[in-house]
Order: sequence, then C-alpha cells, then structure tokens
Amino acid sequence: MPFANKPLSGLKVIELGTLIAGPFASRICGEFGAEVIKIESPDGGDPLRKWRKLYEGTSLWWFVQARNKKSLTLNLKHPDGLAILKKLLGEADILIENFRPGVLEKLGLSWETLHALNPKLVMVRLSGFGQTGPMKDQPGFGAVGESMGGLRYITGFEDRPPVRTGISIGDSIAALWGVIGALMALRHREVNGGLGQVVDVALYEAIFAMMESMVPEFDVFGFIRERTGNIMPGITPSSIHTSADGKHVQIGANGDAIFKRFMLIIGREDLANAPALASNDGRDTRRDELYGVIDRWVNSLPLQTVLDLLNQAEVPASRIFSAEDMFNDPQYLAREMFLHAKLPDGKPFKMPGIVPKLSDTPGTSEWVGPQLGEHNAQVLHDLGYDEKQIARLREDGAI
Repeated sequence: MPFANKPLSGLKVIELGTLIAGPFASRICGEFGAEVIKIESPDGGDPLRKWRKLYEGTSLWWFVQARNKKSLTLNLKHPDGLAILKKLLGEADILIENFRPGVLEKLGLSWETLHALNPKLVMVRLSGFGQTGPMKDQPGFGAVGESMGGLRYITGFEDRPPVRTGISIGDSIAALWGVIGALMALRHREVNGGLGQVVDVALYEAIFAMMESMVPEFDVFGFIRERTGNIMPGITPSSIHTSADGKHVQIGANGDAIFKRFMLIIGREDLANAPALASNDGRDTRRDELYGVIDRWVNSLPLQTVLDLLNQAEVPASRIFSAEDMFNDPQYLAREMFLHAKLPDGKPFKMPGIVPKLSDTPGTSEWVGPQLGEHNAQVLHDLGYDEKQIARLREDGAI
C-alpha cells in the first residue's frame, strides 16, 4: 500500500534517537505512513547497527527497527549540521528524542527554541527519569526503568533474586507511551486549534503505569507483592505446567465457568462442583492444592493431548512458543505475522508483521533499515540544497 493511503501519511517525524525506545517509537510512525528521517552521527551511526546477530556486519535487528526510515547523517557539533537539523525541525510535525535531559539544550535545541522555530512541533522526550525531578540528569536504560518501576521486584521465584524478561520491555513500553502521547498531542493541535507541546515519558514511569493494582493494595492494606514464579498472584488457576514429554504449557482457567469446564475435562467433578471453588477468592485460598492437581494431570499426558483436551473444553491454553514454533504456526501464518523482505545483498528473510491491524489503512514495511547516510542526498535536495552544496557539506564534515 502506498504511503499516501496510510493513516499517518503527510506527517514528518524527525528521530534523534539511538538503540531502542526512541527508534521503536518512530518505527511505529513509519509503519503507518509518516515520513521518518533518522538523524545519525556520521561516525558509525546508531549503535543498534552492531547489536546482537550480525549479517555481513549489520544487525538483523537494525533492518527491522529502522524499516521505513530515511538515514541522514549530521554532525551536530558542526554549525552547518546543526543548521540542517533546524531546517528539518522547522517543517516537522514530531521530534522523537531519547537523549539524556540537557543534551539537546547544550546544542541550542531547547524546547523554548524549537517551539519558537515551529509552534506546531510536538516533541516526544523519552528518558530514564523524565525531564524533571532530582534524578533527571542520571543515565537510565530500560533495565533500570524496569527495576525502579516495580517490574523486576515481582519477576522470578520467591527463593531466588529478581530476574529480567528476555527483551528490553521497558524501552518498548516507553516507546508505546510516547507514540500514544504524540498522537494525543496531534489530535489537540488539529482539532482544538492547539499548538505543539512536549510529551515527557520516563522509562520507570512507563513501567510503573503497567503495575496493575500494586499502588492501591499497598496504600489500603500495606500489601507488597512479592515474586511468585509462574503463577498469577491472587488469580487462580493461571500458571505454567510440564507435560509427560517434557514440554511446557500455559493454562489460564481463572474464569469461574472456565474453571468448572477445566475440572470436568480432567475428571475432577468434585472440584468442578465445589461451592467453595465457584469464585476466584475461594480458589486462591486453595491455590497449592489446585496447582498440585493440575500439575499431576498435565504431567501424565503428552503436550498435544493436553492441548487437544483443553481446546475441547474451551480452556485458554498455549504451548510455550519458541521462534521455531512461531514460524510453523497456522495462526501466525493466517494473520500474516511474518513479512517477507530482502537483505541488501538480495538474501530473503522474514521480519515481524505490523501491529496493530487496521482494516482500511493497514501499516506496511516499504524497505528495511537503510545504510548509514543512504538518504543524505534525497533529504538535502528536498530542503533545497544542490549538488555543490551537498559536496561542500560532506567535505567540511557537516554530514
């Protein structure tokens, strides 16, 4: 689908970000039609280009995270490089940045300066601790935000230290909040006649906002949630179990009617009809007993039999998917969750599909993450620079 038919077509997004939070936010904008111009240092560009598994020297993650983006290299310590950025920001709709607070101000790009330059500009600022408060100047990655925001404290088993999830979930959640904030600010600008504004997202607050009932439970009862392993605390039954063939299954039978169907399919009519287990509060008080029953049942059968029986009883369940499982799964395939693309040398590869799915104006991936500075000439021509000027900028080290 051409960019012109996408919901964010016509928007210009400037990305001053590296690694995960800022780039993920602008990636979402690009997937739905915004023109995303990623500003990179001429000296190597975004470090993500070299993170994790590399294909011929470039990260496979990069090709996904930077899809649909234009790479413009600017030396922001050079006055001409800074002037180019100001030109871009003068006509942009959104600036997404994830520098430590104060970095842009040192470059002469404070919010006050940018707002005067372009009163319609929306500025998304993603940082460890936000733009205010005693910790604002401290460095903070997603792992730190997950720790301070409360997620790490409750993740893992009670007899072991906290553990992390296997991805940088704090950065990605912060990016989502950033996009939500940007779209709300654009809505205000376009419908209410408002001006641009700052969207201030702190990584730790992005996590904190997801912590469900943690705050009122502590405030009212003094209750502090602790690590509970694979079970869902206070909601029973919902946990991971191991089958006879050594595979793992997540079963979520915590709805009242679902629990009854589950107990009937495993031959425990006594538990299915027990008045004390008819609601969650009663089941949770007998959590250990119920998990023992479920563990024994799952452990007596191969995984596929477990899944077939649970599906028959309409009990929510899933094997624990690896990447290999996903690649062969009919649901993933039916939902087009793998996009076919090509690496720079023509080698075909698969990328994650687009989320969310819009019925009339879906997002797409038009091209993979670009080479460093691949769009220098195009972007500068659009700004009015001719070939001689671009050559001079290159010779002077501004781009």
